[in-house]
Amino acid sequence: MSMDSTLASDPQTIATGVWHPPHSSREVPSRLMDIGGSLMVLSSEEDEEDKRLAWGIRSDIEVSPRVGSIPRRIVFGNESVFETCDNDAVDAYLRSRGEGRSGFVHGLEIVRPRLIAFALATIVLASVIYRYALPILVEIAVLATPPVVPEMMSAGTLKTLDQVTFGPSKLPAAQQTEIRNDFATIAANAEGGAGRYHLNFRDGGLIGPNAFALPDGNLVLTDQLVELAGGDKELIAAVLGHEIGHVEYRHSLRQLYRAAGVAGLVLLIAGDVGSGIQDLLTQGGGLLALSYSREAEAQADRRSVELMQAAGMDPTALSRFFDILETKLGNHSSTSMLSTHPGTPERKQAILGYARELKEKGTKPKG
Repeated sequence: MSMDSTLASDPQTIATGVWHPPHSSREVPSRLMDIGGSLMVLSSEEDEEDKRLAWGIRSDIEVSPRVGSIPRRIVFGNESVFETCDNDAVDAYLRSRGEGRSGFVHGLEIVRPRLIAFALATIVLASVIYRYALPILVEIAVLATPPVVPEMMSAGTLKTLDQVTFGPSKLPAAQQTEIRNDFATIAANAEGGAGRYHLNFRDGGLIGPNAFALPDGNLVLTDQLVELAGGDKELIAAVLGHEIGHVEYRHSLRQLYRAAGVAGLVLLIAGDVGSGIQDLLTQGGGLLALSYSREAEAQADRRSVELMQAAGMDPTALSRFFDILETKLGNHSSTSMLSTHPGTPERKQAILGYARELKEKGTKPKG
């Protein structure tokens, strides 16, 4: 026999690791050997050194693909497993047999520029969708939304708030009637007429002084905001006109669909991160929709000015609401304790400027 053939059949240690008996988590220190193209696992324990633990021909043995630094598993026909962290040694053995191709995932890991490029491409695509496609899809969804959807969302939101936050209004009936009359006057000039809107009085509880509109035309006014107004009925009417503006411009629906679109992007990139769409459409979605962008707030401010002027009331009354936020509540920043009504000096000046512009131009408000 030649020297070459003798060497080819000599046992060669491929890697060291641990051996698990079939269907057992017990670990036996061992080494993986190549004997003439077959694989054998020999014990490395002192009292049982070189004891054969497993053997098989290569075609009957499964070698797990390489994934980073995760230990490789060599599974024998009797379902015993040899496990090793020496991935390079296993790769070298496989290459010597013409099986040197690493797994796809490991290929992505070791070629880091590809992974970085893929991540950057994903970020760019998501940004383009968010910046350009999402607004278009939101507008299409708003136009295609049947009336039952805002009604469901509003009913669920109001029910939730009544259960966890609000209480029955304590305002005298006569005072409620006065406010309702002023509300009907400004709502008469709004889109859909006074019949589209319904005013609800509530004790604000933890929410405190606030007013907000639900997508179906239901408005909520808290006792605390009426108290904060200090008898200024036109201020209250102006705040309600602002909320009517949110309903007319469908700001709540836009916020809801935008949030759903962002959630869809997250699911597209990260996979399934949990459900909750039904709750979003009924309860949580309504609460989320009460927070508006600066642009939406500015639109609603201008609509309040228009409705107040059309009703023969002071079109600048809403600016006094921000005066109260600054003087009584100490709000001089760009945000307010009223999350749905961030009060800023800039907004107050914009209201005064728009009222002056309407007066000078003699512009007829929409309605």
